[in-house]
Amino acid sequence: MLEINFTHSFFPRQNCQYTMEQGYGFAMSTEASINEDLRDSWPGEYFTPAIPTFLIDVPHGNYIITVTVRSHFRDSTIMVKEGLGHVKVYREKVYAGETVKKEFSVHVDDGQIKLAFWGEALDIHQIDVTRSAMIPTIYLVGDSTVTDQASGKYPYSGWGQMIGFFIGKSVAISNHARSGRSSKSFINEGRLNQIAKMMRKRDYLFLQFAHNDEKDNEGGTDAFSTYQDYLNRYISLARSKKAVPVLISPMHRRFFQKDGTIENTHGDYIKSMQQLSVRENVPYIDLATLSKEYFEKLGSERTKDIFFWAKPGQYKNHPEGAEDNTHFTEYGAMEVAKLVARRIEELDLL
Repeated sequence: MLEINFTHSFFPRQNCQYTMEQGYGFAMSTEASINEDLRDSWPGEYFTPAIPTFLIDVPHGNYIITVTVRSHFRDSTIMVKEGLGHVKVYREKVYAGETVKKEFSVHVDDGQIKLAFWGEALDIHQIDVTRSAMIPTIYLVGDSTVTDQASGKYPYSGWGQMIGFFIGKSVAISNHARSGRSSKSFINEGRLNQIAKMMRKRDYLFLQFAHNDEKDNEGGTDAFSTYQDYLNRYISLARSKKAVPVLISPMHRRFFQKDGTIENTHGDYIKSMQQLSVRENVPYIDLATLSKEYFEKLGSERTKDIFFWAKPGQYKNHPEGAEDNTHFTEYGAMEVAKLVARRIEELDLL
């Protein structure tokens, strides 16, 4: 295992297999995980077909990764994913004879950096790993639209898997969002308490809830009372840790009205969050409005590429196809993450 606050360099070769004694190397998982709560997916499983994952044993913490890539013989395209399918390099061109360096941050809470590199005719020449206590962490909380979807459900994706691609290496992402959770059930399951144990001064807590708060079940909340009460508990925790809370309104579902506008299926929850942000002086990303404008610009047919619409047999993990108007493809999650990232920049949050 690496020493704390050191930079280490690795020169990976395809025949460099991972062993516990060595502490790094390539490995193939036996099968893709379908259990989101186990958090046992590897980044190589978020490709079709699956590819090897490069594992590096490290202490918990935040790291800067520098990857040096060469394309010796012909032009190629590279993608890099880390952890639970977090996109770090997305379809970037590497020309024949060119050497490219890419830097990004990762958050490690399970004792391993996990990296997967996709691209033909590419040589992953060097991987530099630097542990940095100075990098703040963005803790994401929310539901299935934000979560790290399990690799066995790929290309189902949450925007939390993509946001790190857009906001650079100055912060690391720790995604704690879970499918089916509301602002209430997330707390009642002890998940916010787990974040409280890790959160430090200068960190961030980004929260997006409503999809499940609006349901009539045990996890449901009332828009202008208990919903705000639970959101306030997240805000209070962040501020008690001298971290920055950020409220994010829910993106809209793909429900178009006859006039081509998006139907608001979230009722008063959007207005309630906006009201709370003003009252508590909390930064607010109005993803509801941003997504409405974006989806209406695309229209009914083109938004099928954003949401998880698939023909039978199109995806190995979803042989029966899908017509899902709530959740995203990898491409769709990238587009939603881009909306969030642009607003982060406009608000100068980081």
